[in-house]
Amino acid sequence: VQLVESGGGLLQAGGSLRLSCTASGFTFTDAAMGWFRQAPGKEREFVAAISWNGGTNLYADSVKGRFTLSRDNAKNTVYLQMNSLKPEDTAVYYCAAGRGALSGRQTREYRYWGQGTQVTVSS
Repeated sequence: VQLVESGGGLLQAGGSLRLSCTASGFTFTDAAMGWFRQAPGKEREFVAAISWNGGTNLYADSVKGRFTLSRDNAKNTVYLQMNSLKPEDTAVYYCAAGRGALSGRQTREYRYWGQGTQVTVSS
């Protein structure tokens, strides 16, 4: 099983980034997908999740209205579009595959994790 994230980088506040996560080694359409992030010295926190068919999305209050999560099941890939980025969005972002078709905000609901991609937003 592999989850490979890409798209992280360094940018100024107010900018945009799109993170991608491509999955292999399991049946992609069986799983909800999620993104979490972890800043230095802080616990890993939920960012967004999407159900197996893209019909249901969940977002953390801190990113609602700025981030959009989508998936392309034909490409085994999820995309996290991040707009209006703030310095407090700085973190390592992790892609995760859920244990079921609809997973939520808890890390225990996810069975596979990527290695993470760094996002740094300067003020």
